[in-house]
Amino acid sequence: MEAKEAKRKVILTGDRPTGKLHLGHYVGSLRRRVQLQNSGKYDEINILVADDQALTDNWDNPKKIRDNIIEVTLDYLSVGIDPDRTNICIQSGIPALHALTFYYMNLVTTQRLSRNPTVKNEMTLRGYSDEEGVNDNVEGLPAGFFTYPVSQAADITAFKATTVPAGEDQEPMLEQTREICRKFNSTYQCDVLVEPEILLPENETQRRLPGIDGKAKMSKSLGNCIYLSDDPKTVKQKVMSMYTDPEHLNISDPGHVEGNMVFTYLDAFSREDQFAAYLPDYQNLDEMKEHYRKGGLGDVKCKKFLIKVMEEMLTPIRAERAKWENNISDVYDILCAGTAKARETTGRTLDEVRHAMMIDYFDDRDRMISDWEEWIHR
Repeated sequence: MEAKEAKRKVILTGDRPTGKLHLGHYVGSLRRRVQLQNSGKYDEINILVADDQALTDNWDNPKKIRDNIIEVTLDYLSVGIDPDRTNICIQSGIPALHALTFYYMNLVTTQRLSRNPTVKNEMTLRGYSDEEGVNDNVEGLPAGFFTYPVSQAADITAFKATTVPAGEDQEPMLEQTREICRKFNSTYQCDVLVEPEILLPENETQRRLPGIDGKAKMSKSLGNCIYLSDDPKTVKQKVMSMYTDPEHLNISDPGHVEGNMVFTYLDAFSREDQFAAYLPDYQNLDEMKEHYRKGGLGDVKCKKFLIKVMEEMLTPIRAERAKWENNISDVYDILCAGTAKARETTGRTLDEVRHAMMIDYFDDRDRMISDWEEWIHR
């Protein structure tokens, strides 16, 4: 008996080009993408610059998206994404994604979309709904944003991704995709669509890195980010302004490390060998935390150590970015080639979807004519 062909291991991930990428992106996904790329365990890795999805809530400012495509791509290349091993492509240049989104919308109800946490939160933020239900006195969400989960499902399934590296906030989106896969395959009695699994960051802190203000997830819109492209002076200013422990007024006071952003960032970024290099008073982070809890360790000393940790990580990233900034034509060619390759990959999936739905009218002329003749002479 012939052995069954092993399922290909395919990764799809990406970002909306609404601004430069920051440390939250780095620990939540970028660093892991480089590790996965270099592991050699995957048959195909794709990174999608999701400009279509960015336009759903920036429809009136397309130049913002156009300009930030290059910023996001430079961030990818600067952290170690290798275009020879990872395919970087632009969403709007891949027609199959648009067609699949349209087909999948027939498989999802408006009620189900309203329950998706991403959509639900946006509806609440815009005052469109509250605990009592829909508010008819305010303008609703753009339809494009409302169907955002369906568009994301189209992206994932078009590439037949088996793995999606993402933060835990994306799990509802992945579950929506799996539901669409199951419904499509069941409705059309096929196995065309592949159900993806999420790959979460290993470190709990990395799953949702707070902003430097300590109040929320690091976010461009909240202005609480450290960007990968920030210069040393800016990084220093941001670290020195970080939220720590408001009760730790004097060096001798006992301090809290929980909710203290300096220690949260050290949890995410520091290594044991960096203590010997930059802060030999302690062998590791646990010893440093213990001293802070007892009292006798000041916030400034902690922040200076964090700055050194940050600079060790960011300096080579800045250098790599500067190299690509001087070769923008090469970056353009990378995106052009990556998008062309993605069109081929996703086009094959679209062909399979249309065949399963019996709407591939022009792929086999003789068969179609025969079917129609049989129908009219039944």
